[in-house]
Amino acid sequence: MMMRSERVTSLRTLLGAATLALLALPAQAAPDCGKLVHDGNSYTVCTLRADRDEIRLFHSDAQGRLLGSFSAIDSALEPEGKQLTFAMNAGMYHDDRSPVGLYLDQGVQSGPLVTRDGPGNFGLLPNGIFCLKEHAAAVIESRSYAADAPRCTYATQSGPMLVIDGKLHPRFLENGSSRYIRNGVGVAADGVTVYFAISDNRVNFHSFGRLFRDELKTPNALYFDGKVSRLHAPSIGRSDSGFPLGPIVGAVGPDD
Repeated sequence: MMMRSERVTSLRTLLGAATLALLALPAQAAPDCGKLVHDGNSYTVCTLRADRDEIRLFHSDAQGRLLGSFSAIDSALEPEGKQLTFAMNAGMYHDDRSPVGLYLDQGVQSGPLVTRDGPGNFGLLPNGIFCLKEHAAAVIESRSYAADAPRCTYATQSGPMLVIDGKLHPRFLENGSSRYIRNGVGVAADGVTVYFAISDNRVNFHSFGRLFRDELKTPNALYFDGKVSRLHAPSIGRSDSGFPLGPIVGAVGPDD
């Protein structure tokens, strides 16, 4: 029979082990957002970790009504006692704000995977998928995804790819004349560090791709959009507004 003093010692040991286990987990923190200048262009870059931050995709509420804005998402999160700590538009959409390509929400697909050439930036192959898995993230070229789809909790398709296996998209021109405020995402080689970037001045695809390849060192990166690119980053006092958006990516934290 275990004596009382032995039971107390055993309980303390278990509590100590539990405390150490909790301390070993990465602590959730506000996304690290800041300015970065690369090759004469200014960007705002937010760094998140898929093994620490609660990153989700947002499009519609439980009744199927379009969210479309950062403020609407914040309102939808209130019953959970949570709020957005970061967000940006995350993929192209039709006039009715439905996703142009593949879209997964909690593993449920509501948009088709598109792997064919087509008009506009989305159809400038190769395009790609931003995939959020449990404690991990990836940017995957669309045809590779079609051949061997991973288990993504959330996924959004966009295009073109900015960086493919360490190389710029083959159609990008160094002196390309198409310049817009652009935003996109890249995932580091560790599979957990995620860089979300938006340009502060108008840039072409070649410059934007080189930001991810040469400065952020991401082996794969994906373009989200231009013209309507927007960022919500309360940590730096920024929350862009405008017409309703389609897919939105965001990090969720406690509502302080």
